[in-house]
Amino acid sequence: MLLPAKAEVARQLNKYRAWERVMLAAPSDRSARDSFEDSGYTLCVLMGKRCAREAAHAAERYLRTSLVTYLREQAGWTHTDRFTGHAPPAVQRSAAGG
Repeated sequence: MLLPAKAEVARQLNKYRAWERVMLAAPSDRSARDSFEDSGYTLCVLMGKRCAREAAHAAERYLRTSLVTYLREQAGWTHTDRFTGHAPPAVQRSAAGG
């Protein structure tokens, strides 16, 4: 999994939060809303999320944790998995789904 530089994530998260404040202060300003949505889309692409709010949350977690901790969270590993050596259960795929 490729992850963006933390400096870039911080920059984009700050930009998203700034446009969020502008948009909330002037909800009828179409230019502010467009810029807010653009910054949210950029954050989604950086963090690999479909929702801007989810991407902002992921960016905040990414910035406050170590790389290893963040990757473990994304993979669904629990704290005890690290000590037992067990990976999370494999996802079963149906034969009809390909």
